[in-house]
Amino acid sequence: MIRLKCCNFATQTGKKGGFHLPTSIANNLVKGKKMKVAIVGASGAVGQEFLRVLDERNFPIDDLVLFGSTRSAGTKYMFRGKEYEVKLLQHNDDFRDVDIAFTSAGAGTSKEFADTITKYGAVMIDNSSAFRMDDDVPLVVPECNASDALNRPRGIIANPNCTTIMMVVVLNPIEKLSHIRRVRVSSYQSASGAGAAAMQELEQQYREIVEGKPVTVKKFPHQLAYNVIPQIDVFQPNGYTKEEMKMFNETRKIMHSDVRCSATCVRVSSLRSHSESVWIETEAPITVEQAQAAIAEAPGCTLCDDPANLVYPMPLDTAGRDDIFVGRVRKDLAEDCGITLWLSGDQIRKGAALNAVQIAEYLIKVGNVK
Repeated sequence: MIRLKCCNFATQTGKKGGFHLPTSIANNLVKGKKMKVAIVGASGAVGQEFLRVLDERNFPIDDLVLFGSTRSAGTKYMFRGKEYEVKLLQHNDDFRDVDIAFTSAGAGTSKEFADTITKYGAVMIDNSSAFRMDDDVPLVVPECNASDALNRPRGIIANPNCTTIMMVVVLNPIEKLSHIRRVRVSSYQSASGAGAAAMQELEQQYREIVEGKPVTVKKFPHQLAYNVIPQIDVFQPNGYTKEEMKMFNETRKIMHSDVRCSATCVRVSSLRSHSESVWIETEAPITVEQAQAAIAEAPGCTLCDDPANLVYPMPLDTAGRDDIFVGRVRKDLAEDCGITLWLSGDQIRKGAALNAVQIAEYLIKVGNVK
């Protein structure tokens, strides 16, 4: 019998996983040194989540600077009782004293401003797809390959795609039982994956349907309300979408593995938190009990697997939580060395902002910040 770990969603704090630094340790690590943090794309959904996560985790900040586009410049936000105004991102010396820069303003912005951001030694932790597959940029999920962050010739660390992050956190404990040869995954991705405006559009669509009005479709290729869309990002020549190919390529880079991942990524009409149905083929057979035990003890994972009592992870419960929640663990009926499972996690937190903050926490922990 596997004990369910922290599966009470009403009380689960979401601060167990990864590299969370207690306040006393964090203060000692930066004693006598100012920690200046920048957020690029501060007004976006992930930028706002950065502010919440940094505050919740008592991240050691003595100075904070927020950057945005011409549209968001001048907007003011409160952080730890102090008001900060978003500055216009420009090619100047604004990053001279910055220690860590969290960037989430799109691949184009990241590519254009990378040299400006890192010019004076700031560590750029980038949430876009701009540098993920570059050989000289580490792609990091702290639960899996934290030490990769120490080798960053360009001063840049890439945050993986959200669906990849969620999956590899769960694959990592399975890999320790037996090498994973193949993964087949179908994702069920919420509107939040397309940004704050997409979340608003989904809510707007439901209102318009109820009111009998024409449905607004701008952020998705089709109406999402009361629908699922089997396309996320653009199609590639091989018939897979860019999102699906990210899962193939990024998983191999993060896990330093020859694992092959075949994905189908689907947009669903939940508002926040992604889910995935995952089939895992290992070299040697492993039991359901072995898989459950490994997941239950793994950092960043919470086993939530009691189908007899209708207990399994769902987006409504996992939204706003830090861990990746896993249930429906069972033997694959089509593969002797196969295990299949269901997972759900908050795309904006662990799939984006939290993972980046955990990378920064690790760098502070090992003394690897300028």
